[in-house]
Amino acid sequence: MMWNGHFSTLPRYVGVSLSVLILAGCAVGPDFHRPAAPVTAYVQGGLPKSSGGRAGSQSAQDGDQVFQPGADIPADWWRLFHYPELDQLLKRVLTRNPSLEAAKQSLYAAQQDKLASESALYPSVSGYFNPARFKTSRAYSNVPMANSWLYNMHTAQLNISYSPDLWGGVRRQVEAAAAEREAQKYQLEAAWLTLTSSAVDAAISYAMVREEIAVTNVLIDQQERVLHSMEMQQKLGDVSMADLAQQQTLLAQTRATLPTLRQTLDALHDEIAALANDPPDQPTPEFELARFTLPAELPVSLPAQLINQRPDIKTAEAYYHVACAHVGVAIANRLPNVQLGFSPGFAAASIAQMAAPGFGQWELAAMLSQPLFDGFELQHQETGARRRYDEAAAQYRSTITTAVEDVADSLNAVHNDSEMLIQTENAAQAATRSASISQAQLRLGDVSRVAMLNAQQAELQAKLALAQAQGARLSDTVGLFQSLGGGWWNRVDDPANQRKAGGRKRSSQKG
Repeated sequence: MMWNGHFSTLPRYVGVSLSVLILAGCAVGPDFHRPAAPVTAYVQGGLPKSSGGRAGSQSAQDGDQVFQPGADIPADWWRLFHYPELDQLLKRVLTRNPSLEAAKQSLYAAQQDKLASESALYPSVSGYFNPARFKTSRAYSNVPMANSWLYNMHTAQLNISYSPDLWGGVRRQVEAAAAEREAQKYQLEAAWLTLTSSAVDAAISYAMVREEIAVTNVLIDQQERVLHSMEMQQKLGDVSMADLAQQQTLLAQTRATLPTLRQTLDALHDEIAALANDPPDQPTPEFELARFTLPAELPVSLPAQLINQRPDIKTAEAYYHVACAHVGVAIANRLPNVQLGFSPGFAAASIAQMAAPGFGQWELAAMLSQPLFDGFELQHQETGARRRYDEAAAQYRSTITTAVEDVADSLNAVHNDSEMLIQTENAAQAATRSASISQAQLRLGDVSRVAMLNAQQAELQAKLALAQAQGARLSDTVGLFQSLGGGWWNRVDDPANQRKAGGRKRSSQKG
């Protein structure tokens, strides 16, 4: 290589190049460090134990639940309910829901944005070929063209430019783009978790409302029979008009609950169809509360584990990282910048001459630029980037606080509704025994038919409350799985998740 025709300048050129490369190895701005895990703990106790068997036909939900601190969550956690139709519904939701597909496309776009940002780390090369024909005025001397006033000129040239990343601004921009991609990935996981939780919860609610409608219809039938008996007794003078009117009011009030329940059932049908991207006339599986199995073991992740499990926390962490990288970008924009350029090419009267010696040309240049005054725009941009960095840190801490509160609320709901379910079961068992005793007394003539029917109404009311309590208990379990992150890290459809799942399992075993 020769520089300005002298080899003596080569060491100086090499030294300058090495200096540029050394400078390019640094990156201004703060380096992102993952925040420490929270040290808080949940306030929780054990779950209450049931005193005996369950009333009615709810045998699939017999048994007690226990908390398992540190236990892992399967990706398809809904299979713990052991309901094949529910598994099929979730399969349709995860393969057909358009919002999940939109989140996937957003992730793909973020990946391309990250790859596009990396292009600034490499030289830019462009080429052009310009054939042209000229006519020169005779007023000009035409020595180069040998007095030919009409001539052709073919120019072919490469433009090679490169800006060394002296201060790491480009690398910070790539870092920000990579963090943006991570944020989109965890938003996809959040959409996956929301869809699965919503579908399971809708199926449970659908089964609960169906049970309520069935019990209400039987209750209406019982109240009509009581009313008929009271009407007969009123004609005989054994029942007053006030008592008869009270029973008529009770019957009307019970009937009035049916339209609301049917409307709720229709709304749940439409919600399930929308989640699975089915037409509204698609029949909904006839979910039944008795067929849901209550998971016996409930995982309880420690607060320190939530930062790896909750998609909202991972998203907040990614945006925290983005804000950190943007500070470095803003600082680098205020520092000097070097632009290197090299333009080799050919210029000849014909294409054939381009292969001949003497028609080549090149230009080698370097430019140093430094912002001097821009109305303090770059300074304000740096200050704004630092403030957004502080904002992202506060948002990250707030997200962790909300997540811990969400898990604590889910644990409390499971505990309190477990106790409520036990008491409701006891009430249902007592009402069933009372109705059986009344039927036996009626056969012996010890009670009136109206008293026996009233006892059966009380039994149906208790069963109605039991259905609601069982639905709440199942929904609480869904809420706990959702608040803990839903096990997305154990999904096998993403190799990255498989690697993370292996690391998480090993860390759980160490814990």
